[in-house]
Amino acid sequence: MLAVHFGAGNIGRGFIGEVLYKNGFEISFIDVNDTIIDALNDQGSYTIELAEDGATSIDISNVKGINSKTHLQAVVDEIKQADIITTAIGANILPLIAPTIAEGLSARYGSGNITPLDIIACENMIGGSTLLKEEVLQHIDSEEIKEYINSYIGFPDAAVDRIVPIQSHEDVLMVMVEPYKEWVIDRSGIKNTNIQLDSVSYVDDLAPYIERKLFTVNTGHATTAYHGKYAGYDYIHEALKDDEVYKSVRGALEETGQLMIDKWNFDKKEHQVYIDKILERFKNSKLADKIDRVGRGPIRKAGYSDRFVQPIREATERNLSVDYLTITLAKLLLFDVSEDSESIKLQERLANEDVKDVVIDITGLTNDKLVNSIAKKYNELNKN
Repeated sequence: MLAVHFGAGNIGRGFIGEVLYKNGFEISFIDVNDTIIDALNDQGSYTIELAEDGATSIDISNVKGINSKTHLQAVVDEIKQADIITTAIGANILPLIAPTIAEGLSARYGSGNITPLDIIACENMIGGSTLLKEEVLQHIDSEEIKEYINSYIGFPDAAVDRIVPIQSHEDVLMVMVEPYKEWVIDRSGIKNTNIQLDSVSYVDDLAPYIERKLFTVNTGHATTAYHGKYAGYDYIHEALKDDEVYKSVRGALEETGQLMIDKWNFDKKEHQVYIDKILERFKNSKLADKIDRVGRGPIRKAGYSDRFVQPIREATERNLSVDYLTITLAKLLLFDVSEDSESIKLQERLANEDVKDVVIDITGLTNDKLVNSIAKKYNELNKN
């Protein structure tokens, strides 16, 4: 069986690639990174190391790489015969690969291949595969091919969770990941029901699981970064040894947790266990995850439907507490990293504009009480 995977970075190789390999797939990694693509073709394999005592290694073989920038036709040919297509490229890159996928699906239609195919976007977002389908269809003019896609090509949404920090090894393909991993797929969007991936969970309603993940793992990770940066730490695991940072992170996750319980009827005790598990994962010193990496992109992370503002909005509508979340947003505004373009832009705006105007613009919040609370806390923290 052939898997075509867009994104040969650490997450693609260290998470999705592992699952596909263990399910018996030959994997064609699609990327524009010449170094990674050449190494995949030269070696035909790579190693994953689990960040745990004993440093367990997993060898992944039967892989190759294709540079979509220089060998587009080769990518199209792979899509024509693929048994599954996955992505791990970043939500903002999905529209950029849509034309290639559209061309590949058109060629698949032209070849008469009516074997059902699922295309799964494994990104940190809600509705990634749905978005990708919308983008792909924008590049399809033929009504016949659109009908073919709607009939035979599935775009099931998914939630994925595994911490893979930025790293550097002598072997460019080697990747270190945490032992924990979770991949959940919405079965309602699946076309090829003959493929059921081991170690992947299939659910009838993905929304509760993806929100639980985003507003616990992603919110918690970024919360640790912003409080940790303010406290002067360099690494996530170090920051969580600080009682005040830990209290703030746990407080934020208890606020998002109450929202998840109220909105999706998660069991309170089970969700508390989930929070505890997440915090223990963040404490893994073997990952040595840098705060500057986790906190990068503060403008995007403060977005209206992202990990802070969406739970703040929805919790406020339910009269639930958001004190820790709003303080975290204030510390997000103080995230100052010279290597991060969004951080630079944010600091420039805050230096030249009223903080409330900046908060309203980047968050989309219209609740005066919330905006004033964030701005007031920012001004207090900025004086220290």
